[in-house]
Amino acid sequence: MSSKDEKGGDHRFSEEYLVLKPQGGHSWNLLHLLFSPNVDIYKFVECSQGMKVHGKLVMPDKSSAKYMSTIGNFDTRFELYKNIRKGDPRYHGALSAVAAKLAYENEALVKDTITNEWKMEFLGFYNFWDDFQDEASTQAYMLQDKKDDPELVVVAFRGTEMFSAVDWSSDFDISWYGLSGIGKVHGGFMKALGLQKGLGWPEDLKQPENDKRMFAYYTLREKLKDILRKNEKVKVIVTGHSLGGALAIVFPTVLTFHKEDLMLKRFEGVYTFGQPRVGDEKLGEFLKEKLRINGVKYLGYVYCNDLIPRVPFDNKSFLFKHLGTCLCFNSLYQGKVVEVEPNKNYFMLEKTF
Repeated sequence: MSSKDEKGGDHRFSEEYLVLKPQGGHSWNLLHLLFSPNVDIYKFVECSQGMKVHGKLVMPDKSSAKYMSTIGNFDTRFELYKNIRKGDPRYHGALSAVAAKLAYENEALVKDTITNEWKMEFLGFYNFWDDFQDEASTQAYMLQDKKDDPELVVVAFRGTEMFSAVDWSSDFDISWYGLSGIGKVHGGFMKALGLQKGLGWPEDLKQPENDKRMFAYYTLREKLKDILRKNEKVKVIVTGHSLGGALAIVFPTVLTFHKEDLMLKRFEGVYTFGQPRVGDEKLGEFLKEKLRINGVKYLGYVYCNDLIPRVPFDNKSFLFKHLGTCLCFNSLYQGKVVEVEPNKNYFMLEKTF
C-alpha cells in the first residue's frame, strides 16, 4: 500500500498503519495528541481503513492476522531457526520455543504463521472452558509437521496474558489437590486444564448434547488419540511458556492418572519455558520415573533470575518443587543443565552459576 504526500513522495505502509504527517499540524497538536488520542479531529493524522475507531481511540482489529499481542510486539520474530533443522538434537526444543511464543497470538496469526511461514499443517485453535472461572479462558493450538504422513504433532498452550485477571487468578491459585499415588498438584493449573466441579478428573467426561463447552484435557486427549490411531509413527510434543508451560506438564500428569500409557509412549517430549512449579516432591519423583519409562524427554528452560519459575516457593509451607531437567541460561544466554534452578526462591539470592 502506498500514499503520496503533497510533494509527490511515495510512502510505503503495511496493511494497517497510523501515520503523523508534517503538513497541517503543529508541535502543540502533537503534545495534545500524546495525552488525548482524539485522532479524528486532526488533519495531520492518517490511518488505514483496517483500523477500528472506538469512541475517539483508534484500535486495530484484534482478529486480524496483522495484529500482535503485547508480548508479540516486544519481539516480532516468528520464523523458525534456520540453522537448526530436523535431525539436529536441538530441533524439538527450538521448535517448541517458537511455538510457545506464537501461542500468545490470535487464531488468524497463528494459522497464517504455521501455514505460510513454517510450511506446516494447522490443526486447530481452541478456547477451552475453565469450570471454576466460568469462562473460556484457556487457549491452545495444534499443528503437525506436514499434511500427509506427519511425523510430529505439537500442542502449544498459551501463557499468562499480561492484562488477563483470569490468567493471573489461575497463577495465584496456589491451592493444591492430591492425585492418588501421584502427589499434590497446583489447583489453579488443574482448573485451567479442565478439572470438573464436584467430579475432579472423571476418566470419561459425559456432557449433554447441547453443552458445547470444550475442556482442554479431554478435548486434546481425544484429538491426539484420533491422530495417533491413524499414524503409527507420529510423535507428540507439548509446550508452553509461563502458565502455558505449567499446563504443558500437568497435561501428561493427568494422562498418567488415567493410565494412558499407550499415548505417553508416543510423546517425544515436554518442553516448557519460564514454567512455574506445579506440585510437590512426590509428584516430581513420580513423573520423573513415569516419563523415563515411557521415553519422554522433559526440559524446563529458565532464564537467569526470572521470577515465574521460582513460584510458588520451594519451602516447608508451600511444598512446591520443580521436577525434571532444568536448562538455565544466565544474562549472557549461556546455558547450563542443573538439578535445581539457581536462586530457587528468588529473594534468597545465590550465585547464578
